[in-house]
Amino acid sequence: MGVLERFRLDGKVAIVTGAGKGIGAAIATAFAEAGADVAITARTAADLDTVAAGIGAAGRRALVHPGDVNDLGVVAALVQRTSEELGGIDIVVNNAGGSTSRPFLETTTGELEDSFHFNIAVPFELSRLAVPHMLERGSGAIVNIGSVAGQKAVRGSLTHSLTKSALGQLTRLMAAELAPRIRVNAVLPGAIETESLRRFLDGRGAAIRQTMVERTAMRRNGVPDDMTPAVLYFASPASSWVSGKLLEVDGLAAAELIPKDQPDL
Repeated sequence: MGVLERFRLDGKVAIVTGAGKGIGAAIATAFAEAGADVAITARTAADLDTVAAGIGAAGRRALVHPGDVNDLGVVAALVQRTSEELGGIDIVVNNAGGSTSRPFLETTTGELEDSFHFNIAVPFELSRLAVPHMLERGSGAIVNIGSVAGQKAVRGSLTHSLTKSALGQLTRLMAAELAPRIRVNAVLPGAIETESLRRFLDGRGAAIRQTMVERTAMRRNGVPDDMTPAVLYFASPASSWVSGKLLEVDGLAAAELIPKDQPDL
C-alpha cells in the first residue's frame, strides 16, 4: 500500500458526534472524501442535513441521527442504527463535549458532574457500545477530541480543563485495554474559530483576538479544517502502530491566550 493510500478510509463506517457544525462537520466531510460512510449526530437536525449533503456529494452514505448525546439512550440508538443501516462500525470520533468554567469558589458540584457526564461519560459509553461492533469487523479506531486546556492550569478554567485532562487519561486507559485490535488516540485542539468562539470574540472586541494571535507562535487562530488531517491520521491505517497518544494541534499557543481579570483571593 502506497503512502497516500494509507490515509484512505474506503469501505469503513465512522460515527462522528457533534457533527452539525465546526470541527465535527469538518471531520465528517473529510472522512467521506477519504472514502468512509459516516453516521452523524448533533442536536440540530437542519445542521446535520447540510453536512449529510456534503457527504453525499463526496459519493458516500450519511446516516443522520439528531439528538442530544447527553441522553445515553440517544447514544445507544446511534450505535444500533449505524450497525444496522451502514453495515458495521470501524471508527468512532468523540467530538461532542463542552463545559462552562468559573472560578473555583463559584463552581458547584452539579457543574462538575454535568461536565464529567458530557466530556467523559458520553464518549466512554459510545466507545463501550461501539467496540463489540468493531471487533466483529476485526479492528477499529477511536479518536477523542480533547483540548489543550486539559494540559494546562489557568485560572478560571477549572471544569473545562479538569474534564479534558480526564479525557486524555481515558484515552490512554482505553488504548491499553483495547490493544491490539482497537487503537485509541486523541487530538487536542487549541483556539479554533468555530461559530461560538467567533461570537465570543466579536463581543469582546478586536483587541482580544489580536492578543490571542500575538500569544500564538503561528500568529493566527485555528479553523476547523486544521483539525481534520490529524483526526484522519489517527482514524486511518496510516497510524496502524500508534495508540494511546495525545496530539496537540494549537499553533504553538501560550497557556493563557485570553487574559483573565481574576484577582488573588
